[in-house]
Amino acid sequence: MNLRVQFRAGMRYAKRPEVYEIAHIVEHLAFGANARYSNEQAYEADFTKNGAYHNAWTSDFSVCYESECADFEWDRIMELQQVAITQPRFNDDELQSEKGNVRAELTGYMNDYARLLWPKLQQIVGEDVPSLQERIKTIANIELKDIREHYRRTHTAHNMRFIIAGNLRHRKHKIIKMLNQWELKPGERFEIPVDELHASAPVLIRRKDATNITFAFTWMINRKLLPAEVYAMNCLNHILNGTMNSKILGQARKNGLVYSMGSELSNSWHNASWDFDGEVNAESAEKLFDLIHREINKILRGNIKNEDIEAAKSYATGRYQMGAQTVGQICDYYADGYFTNGTLEKYDHMPNLIRNIDKETIVRLAREFIGGGLDALVAVSSVEKALINELAAKLKFVLD
Repeated sequence: MNLRVQFRAGMRYAKRPEVYEIAHIVEHLAFGANARYSNEQAYEADFTKNGAYHNAWTSDFSVCYESECADFEWDRIMELQQVAITQPRFNDDELQSEKGNVRAELTGYMNDYARLLWPKLQQIVGEDVPSLQERIKTIANIELKDIREHYRRTHTAHNMRFIIAGNLRHRKHKIIKMLNQWELKPGERFEIPVDELHASAPVLIRRKDATNITFAFTWMINRKLLPAEVYAMNCLNHILNGTMNSKILGQARKNGLVYSMGSELSNSWHNASWDFDGEVNAESAEKLFDLIHREINKILRGNIKNEDIEAAKSYATGRYQMGAQTVGQICDYYADGYFTNGTLEKYDHMPNLIRNIDKETIVRLAREFIGGGLDALVAVSSVEKALINELAAKLKFVLD
């Protein structure tokens, strides 16, 4: 059985900017001392004794707790998850340890160029998020009273959502009864903050030791996509970058331009973004971005072969049939929409959504993203800024 429990309790819900990283530390403390166990080690030993697994993660908006276990001990694990989430005993020793662990984690990200890119991209388009350096500085400001305040305010019944996948036959009544016994105050379901997004000039994060160019660029629109539109964009991303036979990645690999790159759709509560990222050697960068421009321009003009769309739909159908082999895969499917933007699309609806993908929708959406005027590019490299400006210029299109 796989259990996910999510609260809108991420970094954006910190009480004040000076303690921005508080949600991350609350997550790290999630499996520490609680009403039944004196420390993390004792809890861990009991939780995992039959092979069960637990983890937690934090984002701008979410704190999510996950556990997975063998079917025979599902109720024991669910009870242990409940103890950790509803009856924590925050203490200063564990707080100081986890502040050090979070600081080490974020400092490590400073050497991961992809981790540097996305916060900067979020910043320059208008999202209210700090840089990694700024996040690290807030850790020292967090005290035990802040941890307890954030937990009390965010970990409430109305602010909680959950997904459970497994053998639920004859168990739903017991599961609901167990959930109703969780000791959480009613609270409120927090709203997702609204950012005023805007386009940005290209940005270069200079690193002397970065011999290639790590890049990310995006096009955004100020609305949430419908499920059918999400599947149409997924189809387009597969056509462009899904396999070694794709229009951008496949050709780039064939011509020795790039080892890896990709594109994906992000569909949040108030907006959606079409994101690309990858790494390219400086001497190949212009050729790669020429290829990106050429292939996207074909899409904008409706130059998509029906056979490519059908191939992408066939691939998606195969992935659908392979995608529910484990309880974790099932939870992954639902979590992406349910926790992020409130969409609850049943798994068995997927074949119909795939079947109804058409060229007109793909072209319309691509034109909507690129025609919206909300775009940005960030790169990490030791190259001159002029080259980054030239690459950004290749991402401009004229729509008829």
